[in-house]
Amino acid sequence: MESKKARMKEYWRRNVRILIMLLSIWFFVSFGCGILFTEELNQFRFAGFKLGFWFAQQGSIYAFVLIIFVYVWLMNRLDREFDVHED
Repeated sequence: MESKKARMKEYWRRNVRILIMLLSIWFFVSFGCGILFTEELNQFRFAGFKLGFWFAQQGSIYAFVLIIFVYVWLMNRLDREFDVHED
């Protein structure tokens, strides 16, 4: 019984690590690229718009959607590793 409890504790620890990593990336893209580094990024253009403006308006949304798919993929892999996946 203790072994299962230890495995679930490890599962949760790795789940939280994945969440922190992905939320950090989202924070960097949305706050960093959309607000803090806007002036530096505005020197470049993407799809006709200044890159800093694009990140503030669209880039962070695209990054968030991509992060959702990455989270699902990583969690499915983690679930299979710890044998808690749905059939």
